[in-house]
Amino acid sequence: MDRRSLIVSGFAALGTTACATTGTAGADALPARGIETYTLAEITQQTSDALGVTAEAAGQAIQRIFQDQGEPTAFIAGEEGSGAIVAGLRYGRGLMYMKDKPTQEVFWQGPSVGFDWGGNASRVFTLCYNLYYPEMLFRRYPGVEGSAYLVGGLGVNYQRADGITLAPIRAGVGLRLGASLGYLSYSRKRNAFPF
Repeated sequence: MDRRSLIVSGFAALGTTACATTGTAGADALPARGIETYTLAEITQQTSDALGVTAEAAGQAIQRIFQDQGEPTAFIAGEEGSGAIVAGLRYGRGLMYMKDKPTQEVFWQGPSVGFDWGGNASRVFTLCYNLYYPEMLFRRYPGVEGSAYLVGGLGVNYQRADGITLAPIRAGVGLRLGASLGYLSYSRKRNAFPF
């Protein structure tokens, strides 16, 4: 009886240690200290500068995103071009900023399909949420987008994957109308193939 109790308690101790180790490994995936975020004032100024719009115009879009998502852990400032006749393509490049991390160049590309036609060139300012390390960005993000550009416009949509949320804000010129479903794939290098 003592031997059986000893074996059972040994397995119980082993299971507890394995659970504790697993919990520690999961905690190591996140930063040891709280990740620094950007305030509403910082993001409003950066958006205004990047998109070339007034702080008041940028502030209205930013306030809505902050109400939905809170303070971002990173942002990407860049430009992109896209076009569609039912099926479309989008290509872009920019710089990703995180507090206490070096600035990093990023590229994105992706297909879309839907009731969508036209083309546009945009400046893009993307707010990034739950992004703790730059490497976490590089994956595909599905999203739904509605566009209405007639010479100029400002639009926001959300893209989500694996707990990370991206909120691109686009200020563009061109002629574009429609709604589409697709994804954007973020990478360290430019890819001509969008898939």
